Amino acid sequence: MLGSVSQSSVGGAPDRKARREELINQVLTDFFSRTKERARPYGHQYVTLWQNIEANTTGGKRFRPQVLLAAYEALGGSDLISAANVGAAFELLHTALIVHDDVIDRDFVRRGQPNLAAMYRDRWQATGISKSDAEHRGMSVAVIAGDLALSFAYRLIDQSGVTGPTRDRLLELMDESLFASAAGELLDIDYTGSIKLPSVENVLSMARLKTAVYSFEGPLMAGAVLAGADENVISTLGEFGKEVGTAYQIRDDLLGVFGNTSETGKSNSNDLREGKGTVIVAHAAQSQLWEHIAPFLGRPDITEAQVTDLRDMLEKSGAKEFAESLLEKHTTRARELLSEPQIPESIRDEFQPFIATLTSRDR
Repeated sequence: MLGSVSQSSVGGAPDRKARREELINQVLTDFFSRTKERARPYGHQYVTLWQNIEANTTGGKRFRPQVLLAAYEALGGSDLISAANVGAAFELLHTALIVHDDVIDRDFVRRGQPNLAAMYRDRWQATGISKSDAEHRGMSVAVIAGDLALSFAYRLIDQSGVTGPTRDRLLELMDESLFASAAGELLDIDYTGSIKLPSVENVLSMARLKTAVYSFEGPLMAGAVLAGADENVISTLGEFGKEVGTAYQIRDDLLGVFGNTSETGKSNSNDLREGKGTVIVAHAAQSQLWEHIAPFLGRPDITEAQVTDLRDMLEKSGAKEFAESLLEKHTTRARELLSEPQIPESIRDEFQPFIATLTSRDR
């Protein structure tokens, strides 16, 4: 339990979302203050690493802990400090996974800014060593950082003050979130640049494992478990998380190809240059334009003009329209799950607007 965060200091926030955000921020600030202090005897380099892990945990949407707290409160939960600690655990898991994901993708940009690996790459390159050696060292530090964030995600659940069967169930949900994400990441590696493209169904399964389980299913179910909800409510919220998480990933795929870079903060050509196996590419592979698309997909050396042509061909193949219809299908199913009789009105009120915001986002 983080004693420095009081219940009264949170209750004065002007609305629920702001109050939740304030509490999550305080929990994470307390956590990083303690870890940086603990790191001091090990040298300034270790303190700096924890500062950089903290920097990589800020700046995102933090909707995982927000989702958990929203479900918890809507189901009658009142111990917001414990819930915020569990929510922060899922946020720290997210930090670990995106740091490792950037290593896998050999990416040095996150949210439009240099990521953790890039910070160390630039520092080493400034000393005069080769670019390749500097990049390797930056990626190596990112692996260490991701490992630390991953292990401390579990510690935050222990520090929540939750005990007994509820604690055990929360740890199971965290464990399943990590286990499924690793399986999804492995499939993503297999599908990227693969000679035999995966089907749309394969891609959707990969997306659910890699993203939806830890970002939506896990936090929603954790919030319900903490609130002591009935098992049918917990499982229905898990199904809701599966649908909304899949819709989120489809939207992410659309933004990764057709998004406005100035709005998304990330490249709209990297997915094409990497030959990333998305629902857009999987559908295009079945079209008559595929013979014109395939030679340029997955080529890191293609020009911006060729990327523009490739994007145009993907749209003409019907892949963009297909992805948009698939997005609508999963969004509709998510709304239907919220309408099931076992789901209380308070949950519907909380998450109906969330669906619209999540699946129509521009970043």
